[in-house]
Amino acid sequence: MNPESLREFCLRLPAATEDFPFDAQTLVFKVGGKMFALTDVDEFTSINLKCDPERAVELREQYDSILPGYHMNKKHWNTVLLEGSLPEKLVQELILHSYQLVVASLPRKVREELEQKTGGAQGRL
Repeated sequence: MNPESLREFCLRLPAATEDFPFDAQTLVFKVGGKMFALTDVDEFTSINLKCDPERAVELREQYDSILPGYHMNKKHWNTVLLEGSLPEKLVQELILHSYQLVVASLPRKVREELEQKTGGAQGRL
């Protein structure tokens, strides 16, 4: 996965937006104003993704390229190294999982507004 394919994949998700809220190199993808993915566009060596805590532990045990979230809550975030050892399909599935977790955590009113805007297509590609 390269920076452009990551960007295209994330922005295909319903109501996803991109921003640089921290600095000029940390690209953040959000839905409903909440982060679901972030990466350094200059280095592009990893991506931080939200993850179900139990699944996060399983993934870290299974893959050397999935680590506790760098500079994030390590219970809920993973850092996925993009050095090529993980199949792109798995990385995409982890991005979608992160997106869906964030959508599910949004206030009901925000979720309903997203549903109206997207026709109920949150997290479906």
